[in-house]
Amino acid sequence: MTEKELLYLEDAIGHEQNIIKIINNNLENLSNEELITFMNNELSIHKERCNLLINLLKEKANG
Repeated sequence: MTEKELLYLEDAIGHEQNIIKIINNNLENLSNEELITFMNNELSIHKERCNLLINLLKEKANG
């Protein structure tokens, strides 16, 4: 993987981490159960995506 591709991967991880923070901040202020359920689903999706990207980065760094 090229240096440029590694940087792109790091940027994607940072983006996902920012989305996770935004969702968590919003969850603290929500009272509507439908919105809370929706945001929790989104949170799960972005946490999973972030973990996949981190694992890919680790694989490429070790390989």
